[in-house]
Amino acid sequence: METQTLSAQTFLKAVELTPVDPGHADEAYEATTQYVPWPKAYGGDMVAQSAAAMMRSVGADRIMHSMHSYFMRPVDVGSVVRYEVEHLRDGRGYSTRSVRGFQNSKTVFAAMGSFQVPEVGPDFQPPAPAAVDPATLRGAAEVLKGVDGAAAAYWSSGRSFDMRHVPGPVYLELEGGAVAHQCVWVRAFDALPDDPDLQRTALAYVCDYTILEPLLRVRSLTWSTPGLATASLDHAMWFHRDGRADDWILYAQEAVSGQSNRGLALGRFFDRQGRHLATVAQEGMIRSAR
Repeated sequence: METQTLSAQTFLKAVELTPVDPGHADEAYEATTQYVPWPKAYGGDMVAQSAAAMMRSVGADRIMHSMHSYFMRPVDVGSVVRYEVEHLRDGRGYSTRSVRGFQNSKTVFAAMGSFQVPEVGPDFQPPAPAAVDPATLRGAAEVLKGVDGAAAAYWSSGRSFDMRHVPGPVYLELEGGAVAHQCVWVRAFDALPDDPDLQRTALAYVCDYTILEPLLRVRSLTWSTPGLATASLDHAMWFHRDGRADDWILYAQEAVSGQSNRGLALGRFFDRQGRHLATVAQEGMIRSAR
């Protein structure tokens, strides 16, 4: 496997939005999905792009606190998606937006987002899980050193983020056993702009990479299992506190339920100081030749 430059440019290019004339809603943007070595685009492209489009549509006094999404059709790799944003409500304290992504004249993605003018109030969160220092863990490039192929190259350097698994990754082997939980330390490969909205968008972007892995673990599957097919179905995310995706963040994940070749997983992001930044719930399709 060739050594590649570690950079966050894949993420930054993914969330570059071009304003265009709306066809169905109040405003519209176009964005381009990024390279992946499989037939369909990465789901985090659509989550982050739609979040960025909705963020563009509200005043600077309010921030996104939640979004709820459906992945409706596979999206072509390296292609343009058009996002039409509808202004559903603007109140004194909250705003609501909806967005639909279009490709090839079909709806491929739909989401809603809610925004709040920040207020002062009581603050509560659960404690962060105990986790080992990320400096002691192997990144994907080290785990996959000497492994050839497009998938190994992409996992090592093509995702804009360093990811370090506890108890171990599930790229080629089931490291850590068939357990229903895992943690992943994540950090952008290089510094990101000092924009709180962009930092939130980065969490939305990276969350889809590993959230289904606890569901693979409980079935003793890996990403390299022959005949494995996965797809994100729906997604919800709540943003609690500001943080930086270019510093280490602990992504604690657990499998909740699996049935009918579908599974639900939960994830929580914590910064190195133990602050709870965001929560994710995602359902996915998981089919295996087994």
